[in-house]
Amino acid sequence: MLSFFKINRNIRSIRRYWNIARVLSAYGFDHALEAIGLSDIAARGRRFLRHDVVDIARLSAAERMRLALEELGPTFVKLGQLLSTRPDIIPAPFVREFEKLQDQVPSFSFAELTAQVERELHGPIHDFFAEIDPEPLAAASIAQVHRARLLTGEQVVIKVRRPGVVELVEADIGALMSLAQLAERHVSGSEIYDPVGVVREFARTIRREMDFTREGHTIEKIRDNFAQTGWLHFPHVYWGQSARGVLTLEYVNGIKVSDLDRLERGGLDRRIIAQRGADAFLEMVLKHGFFHGDPHPGNVMILPGNIICLLDYGIVGRLDEELRTFLSDILLAIVNRDMDQVVSLLLFAGDISDSLDVRALKRDLSNFIDSYYEIPLKEIEVGRMLMEFIEIITLYSIRIQPDLMLLAKSLIIIEGMGRSLDPAFNMVEHLRPFMEKAIRRRMSPRRVAHDINAVVASYLSLARNLPRDLKELINRVNRNKFKIDLEHRGLDKFTADFDRSINRLSSSLILAALIIGSSIIMQIERGPQLFGLPALAFLGYTAAGLIGLWWVYGIIRSGRL
Repeated sequence: MLSFFKINRNIRSIRRYWNIARVLSAYGFDHALEAIGLSDIAARGRRFLRHDVVDIARLSAAERMRLALEELGPTFVKLGQLLSTRPDIIPAPFVREFEKLQDQVPSFSFAELTAQVERELHGPIHDFFAEIDPEPLAAASIAQVHRARLLTGEQVVIKVRRPGVVELVEADIGALMSLAQLAERHVSGSEIYDPVGVVREFARTIRREMDFTREGHTIEKIRDNFAQTGWLHFPHVYWGQSARGVLTLEYVNGIKVSDLDRLERGGLDRRIIAQRGADAFLEMVLKHGFFHGDPHPGNVMILPGNIICLLDYGIVGRLDEELRTFLSDILLAIVNRDMDQVVSLLLFAGDISDSLDVRALKRDLSNFIDSYYEIPLKEIEVGRMLMEFIEIITLYSIRIQPDLMLLAKSLIIIEGMGRSLDPAFNMVEHLRPFMEKAIRRRMSPRRVAHDINAVVASYLSLARNLPRDLKELINRVNRNKFKIDLEHRGLDKFTADFDRSINRLSSSLILAALIIGSSIIMQIERGPQLFGLPALAFLGYTAAGLIGLWWVYGIIRSGRL
């Protein structure tokens, strides 16, 4: 039975793979398909160019790709949204265009919702809920949300995973992985962008997002981190009515942080809300290393007493101790205008290319710092400054951790929210005490001792393993089992063109042989006749004509006359 489902899943992936390639070709990306060895699909896809929908000739490549992602469906919209946070691997025009992608789809029916809830909770829906509002509060590609009431009377919201979305996403991931592998195999230099790694990161992200138990545990983990903070509220998770595909949370009746008029009428203090929001986010990042990755205004509710409640924990960022140390060191070096230290940190922590121009990088970073030198601290937007810094270093093909990109995006949102609440809001003032704490913690005797112990342990491990590794290497050489694998890159297109030329040459020789042989046979008057011609000559000319037509058709179809 398991093999049967595996075969079905593979068939779905193959079918989806062809559909993806067809849509990409139809939006004018046939050259990309040809580059990864899918010339036949590219040729067929030209017949489906979307001139009937939009004039693709008038659109930029980024606009056409956005339209293609929208047509391919929810998985690809999610992929585009992920890539919009990765200016280190896609050009800026694509980043800006992918930011326009909207995760909006029609809602599924209440009957489908009932069946899905009963499947997930393993029982009749009336055993868990007294009532469910049939009208959704929101509908997205992964799930939709409804208000409900528990048997015990509590008002809740239930987040229900869209039926069939897991199977669709897995088929899409399989197809994307095939395309990424083809890109790495056929496109020279693609290893810099690590297409297979990007697909793996996307697969990990979207699978986490589809597992609602992870979101429930995330809420509880962040609540525990702020157990001593009275001005933050986190929705209660009802585990008895939750599963991987259903999440039941306390219904929070607050005011959206963007509804400034209602905040004023409710007697809430916008300045305090802005301060608390900034402090909470910076503590998540710099102290706990675990932060809300989608803090847009729709996910922030304000309760009486200026209490902040964050909603939707499907996307979270993680910064381990090493990454937090790197972030604080980079910010400190930028403040001190120490470009040598900035570059050293980047060389140590970033994924860099062998051709990095260190001198040019220092020059661009110095210009970047100088552009902020005369700006008053209260006018500096930390999120945009961090994003600009990332954009500069990505010009030099330095890869940055995805969570740092997510942090920069989130900081921009938090700062914008703070300034809308309080025009005098200054993120730098809130950042300074966290930076001071980070520096003190970094220089504390306990931390210094920990770092020294880690370095010593690393060298001891190297000293222990080095003799064994050298012995193994020498033994392999002695046994003639030492191998060096060489792989050519960038010759695939040349090889394919060479094979195509050989095939055409062979066809030409066969065609010429048939014509010459048939002409010689024409001189022989004896033997069977067809239409007044020697039968063998007639058949030879017919075969030559068919081969010639097939040959000409192949050349025209390839577009290489």
